[in-house]
Amino acid sequence: MKTTQIKRKNLVLRPDRTRVLLRPFLQTNDPRAFRICANVMALPESKVHTLWAQVKAEFGERHVKTDEFLERRFEQLRPCLRTERKLSRERKLLLGSYFSHEYSLEAAALFNPSIVPHPDQTHLPRGALRFILSLRATGEGHISSITFRVGILDARDNINLTPATHYCLEPAQTPNLSYEKVLFERKLQELGLVGGFSRRALHDLPDEFTLEELSASVSRAARQLRARKQETADVARKVIMLAQSNYEVQFASDSNLSERVLFPTTPSQSNGIEDARFVLFQHEDGARTYYATYTAYDGRMILPQFIQTPDFLHFKFITLNGPAVQNKGMALFPRKIHGRYAMLGRQDYENIYVMFSDHLHFWHSTQLALTPKFPWEFIQMGNCGSPIETEAGWLVLSHGVGAMRKYCIGAFLLDRDDPTKVIGRLREPLIKPNENEREGYVPNVVYSCGSLLHGRQLIIPYAMSDSATTFATLSLDDVLSAME
Repeated sequence: MKTTQIKRKNLVLRPDRTRVLLRPFLQTNDPRAFRICANVMALPESKVHTLWAQVKAEFGERHVKTDEFLERRFEQLRPCLRTERKLSRERKLLLGSYFSHEYSLEAAALFNPSIVPHPDQTHLPRGALRFILSLRATGEGHISSITFRVGILDARDNINLTPATHYCLEPAQTPNLSYEKVLFERKLQELGLVGGFSRRALHDLPDEFTLEELSASVSRAARQLRARKQETADVARKVIMLAQSNYEVQFASDSNLSERVLFPTTPSQSNGIEDARFVLFQHEDGARTYYATYTAYDGRMILPQFIQTPDFLHFKFITLNGPAVQNKGMALFPRKIHGRYAMLGRQDYENIYVMFSDHLHFWHSTQLALTPKFPWEFIQMGNCGSPIETEAGWLVLSHGVGAMRKYCIGAFLLDRDDPTKVIGRLREPLIKPNENEREGYVPNVVYSCGSLLHGRQLIIPYAMSDSATTFATLSLDDVLSAME
């Protein structure tokens, strides 16, 4: 396939260091917390007024609802005050500011995009499509989060991205989230945590329970089994960690999509939410849900996980279980096949596998589908997002790694009825890093986490050397005709 058939768009999304998120700074159990609070409490009211005025002048307009955030931080650190003294609002806000900071989400990179149709397709010209672009934003400490952009494809596949707003915000955690007891027990079993302690902790819980109810029951069980203190403490910690890793968040309905940031929250995500592969999933009853596979990283271990959202306002984070849940780069098929969920994976760091399951949360078996064959993919292969259904089969964009750890984007075709069968693949890559794309945070890499079909055109957003993001378009018919 000739590289001239790829149409690179003159559109680049580069990291914007001015997009900063207001976040907690210092834990209230930090040894400095009591000293900081004591020092601020010792300030005369006139000094508090002056210092708060300086903070507000410098930071007040850089965020949405700054005062509300600082008030919440004050309430979280209130136990450090060691006083019942009534405080002025300015002193509370000033105290909150000492335990807050700005985080530049995109300070290092803005890359690894995926693209899906927007849930709102109203008020568009004929032949146009509104889309959502998800991006991996990486900042200080190489911590990755998920950000979003909105754009429109016109009938000629011109791309118009809506400029991102200046503000960034995190969602609120959904209060009183409930867990299904049967599903939770199954997850514990998959993790090897079912035993006397976990059975006792879950015994008195209702069929649906909250985190608060679980925590109370775990504490009771730990007291009852105190003879095996260390053993029960380890299991108790893991039981609570499992619950905390399955959570829901909600953004304000009046927020702009480009303002919304999914920042690491749980211990398993502490060093990043990486490479989200969003797909619009069609259920058998006609309903549609957006899912994303992503990699949770805690600085030592990678863990494939799920995100679920109907509208990009409310998000569920879900743990995946089973022996097939390994390595990076899982990608869900956009519908069930013969009544079962299907997903691509790369369990051995080298080859591409297909797996099936009756439940989205549990994956047990895999079947090898594709191995490296051509020089540009000799080191390893992986997917570049969820399969795209065509009349010829499931089109999968892939990445291959060759000499000098150079990443290229290719494609292969799977049978529609039996996606374990490869019915076509490209001998040469679709996209290789050119001279304008090979320099960056990780050089010589082009990479995508998801494309879409617009008419007969393939729309491919892709990252350039793990630094910035651009787009290319390509005729579907050209890709299919080049398949071997």
